[in-house]
Amino acid sequence: MNADNDNNIAASGKGRLFILSAPSGAGKTTLCRALMEHFSDMLYSVSYTTREPRKDEKSGADYHFISKEDFVTKIKEGKWAEWAEVHGNFYGTSAEFLNEALASGSNVLLDIDVEGARQILKRYPDSITVFIMPPTPGILRNRIESRGADSRDVIERRLKNAEREMAQSGLYRHVIVNNSLYEAIAELVGIVEMHRKGVRHEAQKRKGQRVRGSKAQSKKSEE
Repeated sequence: MNADNDNNIAASGKGRLFILSAPSGAGKTTLCRALMEHFSDMLYSVSYTTREPRKDEKSGADYHFISKEDFVTKIKEGKWAEWAEVHGNFYGTSAEFLNEALASGSNVLLDIDVEGARQILKRYPDSITVFIMPPTPGILRNRIESRGADSRDVIERRLKNAEREMAQSGLYRHVIVNNSLYEAIAELVGIVEMHRKGVRHEAQKRKGQRVRGSKAQSKKSEE
């Protein structure tokens, strides 16, 4: 997408949808948190799932937890912007939330995998996509192993998934190599800021036009 397309979206008054994807261990969660702290007006899209909550997970913060019956009903009603079934559990993104947030002019952050991003792009082709890449496969392996939370089989499965996801990074408009967390955060913030500028500029322009129009009308009434 070029600058003209960015300006067209800005002129519509709609917000921007930012999609962030990364293989496990690339630092996506930390980068999302940093982005939300930097842009206090940005909204975070909380996914829905049918799996049971894990310890310390809070509904509405980590996930929205719903029944399989409700999830399947929403599939039939076309309520999901994207959805998938993983290990017998459903996961999805609310189309209603995205549509309402974007229509109101809010910018939204969506943390999602590559397959989910493909589905989202079919429905929201103007989304700003960012892929977080580890410096090397070896460093990624070290990061995952250092967690000490996964079995050998799980680690190997995560690495195979990571290899498959990294091979599809060309789908994304921006790719950030997370070699230094500080630099990766700065680069990500810069990307978001770049695409937000057009929205703010257009909003200020429309506000100025309304003010000038109001003054002109008042002057005409006085005459």
